[in-house]
Amino acid sequence: LNTHRAASEGLPGLPGRLSSYAPRESCCLAAAAGAISAQRQSERNNAPKRPLTAYFRFVKDQQPIFRKQNPDVSVVEIAKKIAHAWKELPVSEKQTYEGAAKVERQAYKEELALYKAQLSPTQVVALKEERRRKLAKKKAMRKKRELTVLGKPKRPRTSFNIFMSEHFQEAKGISVQAKMKSLFEEWQNLSSSQKQTYLQLAEDDKIRYENEMKSWEEQMVDVGREDLIRYKNRLKKKMVKTIKKVQRTEASSPEVMAKLKTHSSEE
Repeated sequence: LNTHRAASEGLPGLPGRLSSYAPRESCCLAAAAGAISAQRQSERNNAPKRPLTAYFRFVKDQQPIFRKQNPDVSVVEIAKKIAHAWKELPVSEKQTYEGAAKVERQAYKEELALYKAQLSPTQVVALKEERRRKLAKKKAMRKKRELTVLGKPKRPRTSFNIFMSEHFQEAKGISVQAKMKSLFEEWQNLSSSQKQTYLQLAEDDKIRYENEMKSWEEQMVDVGREDLIRYKNRLKKKMVKTIKKVQRTEASSPEVMAKLKTHSSEE
């Protein structure tokens, strides 16, 4: 199974999780989507740009200096050095950045109010929807990065995913989409016996995933991150806690305590 997984990891531009693939083409829909995208881009270009915070103004000033002083240091390490420098920066120097940021923020609010005043009701709704989508996307990306850092196991692949990873390099077509379409057609033409190998590998991967997830969720409970546990397991743990609580309550009831005292005095 590791051989099959390694093959998938080496594919440039190939999505890691494809439960199914059914190619569809629609020029009309593509054209409409392109027109809407162009309109949104035009509206974004006319909208005032959000100003930098005091910290990011400092970062913008310091990045060239730190890069020159540390040419062999990674971008991440430079970011850490700048963050530390900001933390150690005297209050008087911070106030310079904070004052400039405050002035720009006020100017931005005024420009934004003028910009929104010229929008139609439909454009206002579209603007709010776009902002909602952006925030949701950022939240999802933060969540994904957090789970990666915490070492959450990769989801199991389907039989078609495994087949595709094995045959992607030699598949017909130049683009990724063309290769995927070709592989989907090949998969559809395979006999049941030919698919069986990939079906079994997919089942093995499900077992791998469940075992790894069980271990990972136990670790998350130990570090106080029960919010990351799957809902069904969260319910189980909640039921266990409820049962233990009931047992403790029953054990500490007046009748039980009286019996325990009587038994203790008799001894």
